[in-house]
Amino acid sequence: MALNLRQKQTSCVIRMLNLNQSPAPASIPIAASGSADEVYKILILDPFCRDVLSPLIHVKDLRKHGVTLYFLIDKDRQPVPDVPAVYFIRPTPSNLQRFAADASRHLYDSFHLNLSSSLPRPLLEELAASLLRSDSVHRVSRIFDQYLDFISLEDSLFSLAHRDAYVQLNDPSAGDREIEEIVDRVASGLFCVLVTLGVVPIIRCARGGPAEMVASALDSRLRDHLVTKNNLFSESGGLAGSFQRPVLCIFDRNFELAVGIQHDWSYCPLVHDVLGLKLNRVNVQGEKPGGMKSYELDGSDPFWSANNWAPFPKVAEEIETQLSKYKQDVDEVNHRTGGTDGVDFDGTDLIGNTKHLMNAVNSLPELTERKKVIDKHTNIATVLLGEIKERSLDSYCNLEDDMLTKGSVDRSALFSLLTGKGTKVDKLRLAITYLLSMEATPQSDLEAIESALRESEVDTCAFQYVKKIKSLNASLASSASSASKSNIVDWAEKLYGQSISAVTAGMKNLLSGGRQLALTRTVEALMEGKPNPEVDSYLVFDPRSPRSGAGMQLKGPFKEAIVFMIGGGNYVEYRSLMELAHRSQPVKHVIYGTTEILNGVEFVEQLSVLGQKMGLGNTVAGPSQS
Repeated sequence: MALNLRQKQTSCVIRMLNLNQSPAPASIPIAASGSADEVYKILILDPFCRDVLSPLIHVKDLRKHGVTLYFLIDKDRQPVPDVPAVYFIRPTPSNLQRFAADASRHLYDSFHLNLSSSLPRPLLEELAASLLRSDSVHRVSRIFDQYLDFISLEDSLFSLAHRDAYVQLNDPSAGDREIEEIVDRVASGLFCVLVTLGVVPIIRCARGGPAEMVASALDSRLRDHLVTKNNLFSESGGLAGSFQRPVLCIFDRNFELAVGIQHDWSYCPLVHDVLGLKLNRVNVQGEKPGGMKSYELDGSDPFWSANNWAPFPKVAEEIETQLSKYKQDVDEVNHRTGGTDGVDFDGTDLIGNTKHLMNAVNSLPELTERKKVIDKHTNIATVLLGEIKERSLDSYCNLEDDMLTKGSVDRSALFSLLTGKGTKVDKLRLAITYLLSMEATPQSDLEAIESALRESEVDTCAFQYVKKIKSLNASLASSASSASKSNIVDWAEKLYGQSISAVTAGMKNLLSGGRQLALTRTVEALMEGKPNPEVDSYLVFDPRSPRSGAGMQLKGPFKEAIVFMIGGGNYVEYRSLMELAHRSQPVKHVIYGTTEILNGVEFVEQLSVLGQKMGLGNTVAGPSQS
């Protein structure tokens, strides 16, 4: 059975909303499934857990599970007696203090505390002491560790929503303690994902840097948990659990920088990049001046599901096709019922025989819904088209794709864009993509590019940071033959503190082979589980095996993989991995996750911060969209 993270997380959420009991079958009315105080309840969330629920269950659907009201935990709330409250919050000191205060004030009849991740022992003891002091222990029905500390955006896409992880892990001033805290948070989030899926994977990662640190921390966490009685993986710990275990491939963003920066021409990455898609929702300027419209873009939208990876021109064509088909169907209904051709079907012209009348009535909801979807994507496409024309985004996409594919550049096209249309960040992203795609960058070209950026008043901190990393990689490559790996890492550590990942990546990993991303190519090799020079040096962690994993044999090929990117992922990588899964024979199943999903603007902002921390570049203007 394929791993479906979103489906499993949704099931956990629904069970939680039903007071951690299996929900009543849909055929049984809510009122018949128990007494009123067992069914109707209030939901209390913190902002993060609200974001966890947002892509999974719509507000209108909460009522189906007896939730009549929902509030954020940090807002002042009035008592609602005789009604149970379901709390879904992160186990932070401030959240638990607020929960204890609510219980002491007897805001609700009973309290069901659900924590997004495991509750540390010191916080549990502190909570217990607070509840005892206020004599409100009896009001707390149960406390659950739900292990839902991640956001499922699609069946095979998740984010830990850890902001600025790339900066934190590559900050030259970060100390060991700060790095360990970040690594532990990432490992904790991945542990929650694995608990929800009910699998203990084989873990693979490159040596050195955040990937190895997270893999090692996760391996230790899984091992410690697996030795406990009735552990969370007990159900999958028998024969079913040992068969066809997935492989978890952990990477660091420095493995392939360009894909996080480049412009893309596909519908979903374009919507994310230009319109700021977040939690499967996008806000778009409506037809009336000043009026914003909010649209959901997820599996419930058939047009989005069918076209989200299509090139933008194809999407525009498909909208026209759908609109034409809709008009034909409306005319057909009108014709059969004696209506007027070309007039929108609104149900007022229905005449004719009973059969045609009933067919027309039955088709009305479907036609209305189709029109709503067409109007939505027409509006989105219109706004996108305006941005594309104003910023020459098609030219940026074409030139960047050309550079990354061929490793060469059309200099006239490059400088035409750097001095022409586009935002400051568009130009900065193009310049960085040039750096990452060229094996050799003539000093004269670099000086001309930097001059063009300065003329456009672009902050070059991000450009200088990537240039420094590239220079360091080149130095390491040339000295690798005369120095041991440990010496290289030691030297890099002295120069850049915790930025080890940036110096061990190797330039070949920054370049795409053809248009297949290096990430996709590497995941494919790891899933095959065969000897391969590209991945033979990758570490192997198997939490179910003895700690001395020497001589461990991989049982490939793997049918299922979880790919996790530390330091920010994106929809371009996600699309590439989904294409890999679908073109494989037999079809493979890949889940893609990341510390946070970033578009090019957001990722370049993090590169700029690092450049500033290292005292590189100028600070004419921040990396704004202007």
